Amino acid sequence: MKKNIFIIFILIISAVLSGCSLKPNVEKLYKEETPLEAEIIIPNNFSDNEKETIQVNLTQEGEKVKDADFVHFEIWKQDGTVKYYMEEANNQGNGTYSISKDFDSEGLYFVKVHAGNKGSIIMPRKQFVVGELSESDLDFLRKGTQSEIEVHEHHH
Repeated sequence: MKKNIFIIFILIISAVLSGCSLKPNVEKLYKEETPLEAEIIIPNNFSDNEKETIQVNLTQEGEKVKDADFVHFEIWKQDGTVKYYMEEANNQGNGTYSISKDFDSEGLYFVKVHAGNKGSIIMPRKQFVVGELSESDLDFLRKGTQSEIEVHEHHH
């Protein structure tokens, strides 16, 4: 009797598992994402107390993204004394988006671009220097950016 129950159990399991086999070309049922790509362009020299423009060039599928779903810039100083909260970028046309800011203190800064188009969302980040670096900025760079990532990363 136990042997018959075991055989029936095996047959049921086999029938259930055979229904789980993959259909041919099943990968075509999934959405293929076309990644958004960004090139952040920072001026070669920043001066404190002067308005500077930071740009990002967006491409997707090898084409310039002329009307992205959204593009925002977020800028902060490494030591936390300056923070420009997320702000919508100006569409300059031809896939270029920009923001202009006054930087009134010297030091190490970061810019993060929040961009999305056709379901692809990216948040590239780049560091830049305004004027001269302080000793604490130099120490930060020597230690690496891991501590900055832990302090700054958060959800919006």
